[in-house]
Amino acid sequence: MKTERMIGILALLQTHGRVTCPFLAEKFEVSVRTIRRDIEEISKAGIPLVTTQGNGGGVALMEGYALDTTIFTQSELAAMLAGVKALDSVSPGAKLGGILAKVGGGAILPLAEDVEIELSSFYKADLTEKIETIRRAIREKRMIAFDYCYPKGESEKHLEPMKVVFRWSDWYVYGYSPQREDYRLYKLRRLWNLTITEESFLPRPMPESIQYGTHMTDHILVTARCNPSVKYRFVEEFGHGSVEGNIARCFFSSFSDAIRWFLSMGEDVTILDPPELVAEMEQTLEKMKKNYQR
Repeated sequence: MKTERMIGILALLQTHGRVTCPFLAEKFEVSVRTIRRDIEEISKAGIPLVTTQGNGGGVALMEGYALDTTIFTQSELAAMLAGVKALDSVSPGAKLGGILAKVGGGAILPLAEDVEIELSSFYKADLTEKIETIRRAIREKRMIAFDYCYPKGESEKHLEPMKVVFRWSDWYVYGYSPQREDYRLYKLRRLWNLTITEESFLPRPMPESIQYGTHMTDHILVTARCNPSVKYRFVEEFGHGSVEGNIARCFFSSFSDAIRWFLSMGEDVTILDPPELVAEMEQTLEKMKKNYQR
């Protein structure tokens, strides 16, 4: 935090010119004495600062001296601010406004207006609460407990949380499961009754190659005929090259995944190949038909 504060002080000196120690203390939420120590260390580092007393006094960079700002261009700084703004959409702890105020970033904010990243979703309130709870558990090194729903049913889980992960257009918590004695990834939308337990844990070394799990192992090629009205579904999920005319070709990890996905398009799609999948789809439709027979 000290290094970040000193960088922030230099940024304010460049953008504001002369500033007072009380002004800096208020910006960085520290004491005036701490700011004076920071200024002394900045001077020892070879950056010439001029301090004047009395009315209109304060701290400023020596006239004619300019910091090397080529480390980050305005575009790079704007991109970083866009990233912080994106975190603000799901985590109030990011506090974009506070960061801008501290480093004088308001001047470069307009450059980031051509990019907007919204990481939240329709369940934003619930998502934000889960993310903040998990992050607090990580900071406090305490286990979390939650109920989880997956294809095999529902169960209670305990986890040593290590990271909150955004992948595959969704949010997950990654950590070590004492039950499984292995690292696991859980989707936030599938968990509820999330609590921080009283049980603490010792931080584990992060694996050299973090395995977040395989989102989809694509090894089953499926060919289907589709109506123009659902072509966008294939383009969105598998790319523009997945459809030629009214024939779509795409890969799935299992027959069950493929059947669930194609059923969502109803009569607008017909599976042509492989024949084993066609047969399984026919069986699924027969079972579904029985559900609606009186």
